[in-house]
Amino acid sequence: MNPEKKHMKILLMFVLMSACAGTSTSTRLDPAAVDGIARLQSATRAFQSLDSAVAAGYAANVRDCLVHEHHGAMGYHHVNRSYVDAKAEVERPEILLYERAADGKARLNGVEYIVPYAAWSRDSAPPVLMGQKLKREDNLNIWYLHVWAWNENPDGVFADYHPRVTCPDNARRVLMTFERR
Repeated sequence: MNPEKKHMKILLMFVLMSACAGTSTSTRLDPAAVDGIARLQSATRAFQSLDSAVAAGYAANVRDCLVHEHHGAMGYHHVNRSYVDAKAEVERPEILLYERAADGKARLNGVEYIVPYAAWSRDSAPPVLMGQKLKREDNLNIWYLHVWAWNENPDGVFADYHPRVTCPDNARRVLMTFERR
């Protein structure tokens, strides 16, 4: 079995097990989400290596690791500014979300799609990606959507925070924005 089919099979098994276990309605994914996540994984597979992400235009050094006091963390946000525009495109996430292991190695957990209000009015209907409406973040003037495509999130694939993602004490930046919705 080729690696992409294997990843798709694992993702589908996760979705079915989560649905059967009754964990969270956010883990019950529609076909657009399942297809989108498979396309996202294919597009970002090379970014398991942070060096590959940097070569593709994502920021090399990110100082802060973003956490929420109660809901977990998002991790380090490596932005590719050339992708920040009026479109949220599955294969071109604006932000890659990494976590650092004790040895300093970066681990890709997911992505964040963002569309600035300057490109897509706050007062209009939200952009939609993978069958999901992007959420508003008025403090940052953006629409956003997190997708935990590389690290199973018990709160759901599209949750804002991941309860198992951690940040080192010297890099933690506590956020009160992105409240769980």
